[in-house]
Amino acid sequence: MQVTAGDLLQKINYPSDLKQLSEDQLEQVCQELRQYIIDVVSVNGGHFGASLGVVELTVALHYILNTPYDQLVWDVGHQAYGHKILTGRRDVFHTNRMYGGISGFPKRSESEYDTFGVGHSSTSISAALGMAVASRYKGETDRQHVAVIGDGAMTAGMAFEALNHAGIENSNLLVILNDNNMSIDPNVGALKAYLTDITTSKPYNRFRDDIAHVLTKISSMGPDAFKFAKKIEKSIKGTLLRQSNLFESLKFRYFGPIDGHDVKHLVRVLRDLRDIPGPKLLHCVTVKGKGYALAEKDQTKWHAPGLFDKITGEIKKSKADKPQPPKYQDVFGHTIIELAEHNPKIMGITPAMPSGCSLNLMMKAMPDRAFDVGIAEQHAVTFSAGLATQGLVPFCNIYSSFMQRAYDQVIHDVAIQKLNVVFCLDRAGIAGADGPTHHGAYDLAYMRCIPNMTVSAPMNEEELRNLMYTAQQENMGPFVIRYPRGTGVMVDWQRPMKPITIGKGRKICDGEDVAILTIGTIGNEAAKAIVALNEDGFDPAHYDLRFAKPLDETLLHEVFRKFSKVITVEDGCLEGGVGSAVLEFMSDNNYNAEVGRLGIPDHFVEHGEQPELWAECAYDAAAIAAAVRKMGIKRNTHTIAS
Repeated sequence: MQVTAGDLLQKINYPSDLKQLSEDQLEQVCQELRQYIIDVVSVNGGHFGASLGVVELTVALHYILNTPYDQLVWDVGHQAYGHKILTGRRDVFHTNRMYGGISGFPKRSESEYDTFGVGHSSTSISAALGMAVASRYKGETDRQHVAVIGDGAMTAGMAFEALNHAGIENSNLLVILNDNNMSIDPNVGALKAYLTDITTSKPYNRFRDDIAHVLTKISSMGPDAFKFAKKIEKSIKGTLLRQSNLFESLKFRYFGPIDGHDVKHLVRVLRDLRDIPGPKLLHCVTVKGKGYALAEKDQTKWHAPGLFDKITGEIKKSKADKPQPPKYQDVFGHTIIELAEHNPKIMGITPAMPSGCSLNLMMKAMPDRAFDVGIAEQHAVTFSAGLATQGLVPFCNIYSSFMQRAYDQVIHDVAIQKLNVVFCLDRAGIAGADGPTHHGAYDLAYMRCIPNMTVSAPMNEEELRNLMYTAQQENMGPFVIRYPRGTGVMVDWQRPMKPITIGKGRKICDGEDVAILTIGTIGNEAAKAIVALNEDGFDPAHYDLRFAKPLDETLLHEVFRKFSKVITVEDGCLEGGVGSAVLEFMSDNNYNAEVGRLGIPDHFVEHGEQPELWAECAYDAAAIAAAVRKMGIKRNTHTIAS
């Protein structure tokens, strides 16, 4: 659905158009930009609160900076909708996150204004520093480099690694700390308290950023005057606010905190900071969801609410005449509580995604046994390992794509030591509209190659519960359970749990023509395909492997002794995945069969709804059925039951 922009916004196709306006007109631009985001996201969906919170900052940055020559890096990208609208994509913004439309995140191939592709958090300072050092090396001393990072993303170790390096590089770098006390969920940890101390320091708030303005004026008087002014600044800051030493001890010039919603003031401050050399940090205090009252009030709910009525705020949900299956994340959230009530050793850990993975349910029910450790996947894994050394059973819930950031810790701190950490990998497989940065394409391949590791994937909600029950038993060692984003297939899912034999698959249905081997929930697409194939006279068998490691060798021997044609299906990468494991088994045991492998091909898959992308990658129900037909299986001559 196309939405009409306001009078001023309609005239802004690129930042050069924005610069033609007076500073007095910028407030109207902000109002129109905020309303445009509300209008479009309410009818098309997408991330919401984050972009509303940085409208004024976005306008001020593009008004002052000479983008794209000046390089602006957005962390994560949830807050970059206004940036996209002001940089040539207003008229296609309604396709945001849709199949074939623009990406929901900054993307280098989409626009020269998107200087760095982002999706995972906390990369902006490192990237911007790399750009700044490159510019210095090339003699581009007039080029500005700005990283916009939220206080949630600042909790990641990578952000501090970048700050530590940037402080010793005499590069033209400005880090803007967008402090709204929120990530997707409320922020946690000591940094949150530290920033709160800064923003509530009355003496320092009176001092504010005026010193930046003074420094800019003094700098024109020569280097000696500038050095003297810096000494005065350091002395005053040390007297008024000792907390500023955190950033300044890393050799950053700290300015703020300032109101991130006062666009005129932002313009003045950014203009001043542009003329101050070296690494600088500007602390902006903002409100996530600014300008939409409901989003300001409940920032977690309005991070990405889906479609909603912009007038009433009612979030639109599909109306169903009968009960619907739950989301897999909610099955996890309720099941871990059920297990923990009977097993006092169970703990829950997540890196800043308690609502996204539904560990928030356990955090509410058992606050002393569930931990949000901030955006720190590496720490989450090794913290879990530490718990496991003391006999506890941590369920470490991390999105499949995000687990890639902690791979060393999985190997070094968990697998080598054979610790019983249960990795619950949410959003495994094609994740949908968030695109290639969020698809969980690689976990089957990168986990199955690790010694001591059990790697499993349930076909439905009951299987997820049973695998969780199995994983918390004694001496299970490192254990992976991967499951997708979205809803399951069972309404009656809260059944009594029972253990599953490690490495034991199951036969879903027998057949004569071809064996279809699946792992995980994509097996439900195979089941649909088999119904259609049966109606056409084909007779495939269906096996659910359940485990990528260890493989059910008894089941595979049965398959290869009976079938000369085999198809493997996985919601994961083909290179090194379960299909590859089956081929390895076939080779190691001297079987000879025609094997077709269906899964995510060897390229990065763009964004879209899951069924759209399964079809594009050729492993939805229709593609599975087509693969069976392509193998030239003869139709059965027996009568098909009606």
